[in-house]
Amino acid sequence: MGYCKFSKYNLFFFICLFFSAYGEYNSNQISSDQAALLAFKAGIVADPDNVLDSWNASGVPVCNWPGIRCHKTTGKVVELVLSHYSLTGTISPSLSNLSDLEVLDLSQNSFEGIIPPELGSLSQLKQLSLSSNLLKGNIPSSLGSLHQLVYLDLGSNQLAGEIPESLLCNGSFALQYLDLSNNSLSGKIPLRNECFLEDLKFLLLWSNQLVGEVPPALANSTKLEWLDLESNSLSGELPADIVYRMPRLQFLYLSYNNFRSHHGNTDLQHFFASLRNSSNLQELELAGNGLSGKLPSIIGDLSINLVQIHLDDNHIYGPIPPEISNLDNLTLLNLSSNLLNGSIPTELCQIQKLERLYLANNQLSGNIPSELGNALHLGLLDLSNNHLSGTIPDSFANLSQLRRLLLYGNSLSGEIPPSLGKCNNLEILDLSQNRITGMIPDEVAGLSSLKLYLNLSSNLLHGPVPLELSKMDMVLAIDLSSNNLSGSIPSQLGSCIALEYLNLSSNHLKGNLPASVGRLPYLKTLDVSVNQLNGVLPESLRESTSLIMLNFSYNHFFGNVSNEGAFSSLTVSSFLGNPGLCGSVRGMPICHRKRTRHFVMAILVSLVASSIFFMVAYPLLLKFKFRRHLTGERVKDIESEEKERKELKLLRISHKQLIEATGGFRCSSLIGSGQFGQVYKGVLQDTTPIAVKVLNSKAAGELSCSFKRECEVLRRTRHRNLIRIITICSKPDFKALVLPLMPNGSLENHLYPSPGSKRDLDLVQLVNICSDVAEGMAYLHHHSPVRVVHCDLKPSNILLDEDMTAFVTDFGISRLIKGADEDTSTNDSASYSSTDGLLCGSVGYIAPEYGMGKRASTQGDVYSYGVLLLEIVTGKRPTSVLFEEGSNLHEWIKSCYPHNLHPIVEDALGRFSPGGRPTTDDQNKRWRDVILEMIELGLICTQYNPSTRPTMLDIAHEIGLLKEYLSYSSSQHIEEVPVEPISNPLP
Repeated sequence: MGYCKFSKYNLFFFICLFFSAYGEYNSNQISSDQAALLAFKAGIVADPDNVLDSWNASGVPVCNWPGIRCHKTTGKVVELVLSHYSLTGTISPSLSNLSDLEVLDLSQNSFEGIIPPELGSLSQLKQLSLSSNLLKGNIPSSLGSLHQLVYLDLGSNQLAGEIPESLLCNGSFALQYLDLSNNSLSGKIPLRNECFLEDLKFLLLWSNQLVGEVPPALANSTKLEWLDLESNSLSGELPADIVYRMPRLQFLYLSYNNFRSHHGNTDLQHFFASLRNSSNLQELELAGNGLSGKLPSIIGDLSINLVQIHLDDNHIYGPIPPEISNLDNLTLLNLSSNLLNGSIPTELCQIQKLERLYLANNQLSGNIPSELGNALHLGLLDLSNNHLSGTIPDSFANLSQLRRLLLYGNSLSGEIPPSLGKCNNLEILDLSQNRITGMIPDEVAGLSSLKLYLNLSSNLLHGPVPLELSKMDMVLAIDLSSNNLSGSIPSQLGSCIALEYLNLSSNHLKGNLPASVGRLPYLKTLDVSVNQLNGVLPESLRESTSLIMLNFSYNHFFGNVSNEGAFSSLTVSSFLGNPGLCGSVRGMPICHRKRTRHFVMAILVSLVASSIFFMVAYPLLLKFKFRRHLTGERVKDIESEEKERKELKLLRISHKQLIEATGGFRCSSLIGSGQFGQVYKGVLQDTTPIAVKVLNSKAAGELSCSFKRECEVLRRTRHRNLIRIITICSKPDFKALVLPLMPNGSLENHLYPSPGSKRDLDLVQLVNICSDVAEGMAYLHHHSPVRVVHCDLKPSNILLDEDMTAFVTDFGISRLIKGADEDTSTNDSASYSSTDGLLCGSVGYIAPEYGMGKRASTQGDVYSYGVLLLEIVTGKRPTSVLFEEGSNLHEWIKSCYPHNLHPIVEDALGRFSPGGRPTTDDQNKRWRDVILEMIELGLICTQYNPSTRPTMLDIAHEIGLLKEYLSYSSSQHIEEVPVEPISNPLP
């Protein structure tokens, strides 16, 4: 019994000793994890969200720290996830002491320095993501020791050097996802024949500086679904033998490399035949390689799931195979900029889902198939710069979704079909450089949907300039030059209020140049040269604040021309061939005044007539007006005005006081003009400076709605960056908003100063302005009592006070969404379509989804804000980029991103430094960093898919960090401050 009793106590003692030792061991391990995490925290220099505040040596247990997950049994740290927290600093090697770590995700931050090689000792690591940071240096070869690694993402950093061979060549490697894209990696892809990546599904190496051929060993990755090698310097033959062994391939991107086709760049069939095995293929991109050979008929045997094919910018020749029509689900086909010949196959028109068809810059001939009218989803058709002949098919009238029709640079003949006027969504119509005859149909001239440009130049058109052009109140450019047009220039062109470019040169036009043309508020270029116009040049042209380029040469104009206003920068070259002109323009003959007896008599008669009028007729007129104002109509006006004033509880200012304050709304008081009216500056009797927004009375119904909507928005919103309302003045024939006068005008005036003036805003001021705008828009979207979609965010709608604080204004086409007491989690789009009533914004700033009938939404404002950022950085209007580059601002910047941004950044540095460039290396670096961040944020905001854009709250936060970052550039601090990283804007 004694022995048994001792044995029991001995056993109990042993068990206690064991668990005591185990507990001490486990506690030491947890303590070790804690020490590693605290050492990591010590390397963080900025934590704007204070996410690591609770990370400390006492108090909250390690497993309850933000971003940490522990094993349920051992209590060891197995996950460290701190993505999207705006952290700045370096990655501490101490993380290698987290021996049980399985997931390490520090993506979407601003970590600098190198990737610690010590991370290669995390033997249990399965997922490592350090993407979208500012990491430099080489990729550590020690990462090849992570045998359990399934997911590795180091994309969108500043990594350089070669890809370590150990990363791809490890027999026990279980890697499924590898992303090294958007860096500066060089050398070859180091995958030897004896290396196997059998489980690899995603390989993303785009936008680097890789060279050499695609390694044959990649054929062992038979599970590959996504292969993106775009924008490198890879060479050799297209990897037919490799993709043949990838039956699960869905996305293949090989564009913009130096690949060649089979048999010395003559045979494309070999490669396309290898793709027939990839039955899930959805997108194929081979653009910009200089590939040669005929497009094989077996292209029609590719995956029925194919949605997009990009073969542009190559040397592909021969006809377009009709078998391509077998690809029923194709939405985009780009074969432009090749050497294709023959006719456009009618079978191509059978692809019912086709939305965009690019066949430009080839050698196609024959007629345009009328069957294209059956592709009812077609939104873009570009057949420009070919050898097409015949007439424009009437069947295009069936294309209700058509937005861009580009047929220029062909040999088309016949007349413009009036049925094109039924294409109610058309934004661009370019039929220039053809042999089209006849008159311009009224139905086409009256296409009010045109928002970008109408180009009918270099044809054989005759007849008058149609009056119906006045309906194009949103078009930016009209070019009717080099035709046989006759008659006069209609004064109704003054209704094309958005017009920036008007070219009527080389026609047979006669008569005077209408003064209304000079009053177009945004007109920059006017060319009426080589016509038979006569008369005196309208004074409105000289007074224009927008005109930059003018050409009146070879007409019959006469009179005195002053070198003031818009004419101040012109030389005699703008007036050649008009012997009747004289004046003070450089190189022009000086005018000699001639006083005649008839002139003096005319003055005397005028004086006598004026005296009689003021003595007799004027008192009678005043008496008549006074009596009429005492009638019921005036009483009704007063009651209406009182009702609206009482409703808004605003300061009372009469119509008469506004007339006195603005000098009778004279031209010298005009400070702005838009689609719905004009803005005048004025001073009240108490010396208060004001801005009076007078709405145009010609569109009473629409403007009444716009007026009420703006009043409603201004009445119910209060924010330091939103314009406030002083009062309103409303009568049946007069409606005006009275607002504070902003002494520094609009952002537009500073971005695009008048000729002879210099840009006066530096980068710090511009970032502050962007921050103000983001804060105001975030309030409208998320905090206003009635949530608002602005719908027209652009530089002219951003005003600046004496301190250069920015105010968002012009809510005339805004959408009120819902009250704060309603559920805001399910919908942030307006309750009616963007096409109801008014157009959602200005051309160039309009979100692409609006053009497809989508509802107005906060994401649309985010898109406009992104365009604004890109516009500020590039110094280019979004419409100018369209004319110069043939693409929108987003696509143009995206084509330069990330390796060709240097010219854009250098140009921005020059424009953002009116007082001289940054003088210190630190300041210079900060300015460059901020410019790059603005570009990336602009690209993210202008992504095509609205759901991928950030919210205005996120944007306001990002810009706030840039403000903080810049604020240190002029101080004595040398430590880094947080700059929010931007996720990769190129999917």
